[in-house]
Amino acid sequence: MDQRFSITIDGKEVAASPGQTILEVARENDIYIPTLCHYEGTTNVGACRVCAVEVENARSLVASCCMPVSAGMIITTNSQRVINARKLVVELIWASGDHNCLTCEKNGDCELQDLIYKLGIEKPRFEIDPPGYAIEDTNSMIQRDLNKCILCGRCVRVCNEIQVHEVLDFSMRGSHAKVGPAFDADYIDSACVFCGSCVDACPVGALTFKQARFEGRPWEIEKVRTTCPYCGVGCQMDLNIHEGKVVKVTTDREYGQPNFGSLCSKGRFGMNFIDNPDRLTTPLIRKDGELQEASWDEAYGYIADKFAAIKEKNGADSIAGLSSARVTNEENYLFQKFMRAVIGTNNVDHCARL
Repeated sequence: MDQRFSITIDGKEVAASPGQTILEVARENDIYIPTLCHYEGTTNVGACRVCAVEVENARSLVASCCMPVSAGMIITTNSQRVINARKLVVELIWASGDHNCLTCEKNGDCELQDLIYKLGIEKPRFEIDPPGYAIEDTNSMIQRDLNKCILCGRCVRVCNEIQVHEVLDFSMRGSHAKVGPAFDADYIDSACVFCGSCVDACPVGALTFKQARFEGRPWEIEKVRTTCPYCGVGCQMDLNIHEGKVVKVTTDREYGQPNFGSLCSKGRFGMNFIDNPDRLTTPLIRKDGELQEASWDEAYGYIADKFAAIKEKNGADSIAGLSSARVTNEENYLFQKFMRAVIGTNNVDHCARL
């Protein structure tokens, strides 16, 4: 039985279903309503009030991300009253933090920056008064600058509701409110597993990938979708490449299965080996006690001769193979096939823990 009904948004009659919010119906119909705290797949909290809209006969503006629709509802998303309210909210957010776009890694990919520009705000009418927190720089993966935090709670909900690590939450009250692990600990001293989902969810520069610091602006980055090589799940991810170098790994939740935008710490932060200067680029063969560079043909010949000699003298089971978590599933399959079909042994293993 079709339970859909009609509502009106900005003079346009659209269909809606019971349980949907105004924001959901608007996005289904390509009607723009800005958000900062809303994050798909997590609880709607209406914390930022940027998504406020006007509903006929309602006493005040309502948060469209939380307000369920009802039959015959008449909604206005772009009245002057709505725009004035959004400007006030955004100016308060701007004035309460240290949003220096010149050195911020999110410059060009910041939802607050985009909203300020879209609303045409030259500067906030309030005095800018950042809280003066020290920047957390104690680990090699995530930099945390709470001076830029807008208390949207997206990182908290992603950590608790999607990743279910339950590391982050709000503490303190009023102007002293902040987000972080229990007992105001640094990430490195908490139960954080460094999946990086909080960084992906952060709409501003409060959480950034430390490895990517000064490695390229968002508009300079080329994104290449690929499959994580570390295990058999097949997680999808984006390699962010600048000048031929992988500077960070991000995800897109719209990719869907199997990971729906989530990654483990290895997939998120374990790609710096690609450009490591210590990485071997040519085979080495020990001659007279010294490792010397060799051609690939020479190396393959050396390996084949050694394997054949060991196998003839001691049997195939005297040989074992250890594969790598840094190559693809297909390469690992070929390796075990080589050990079993060519060498003739089942002594093959793989260490996903590196």
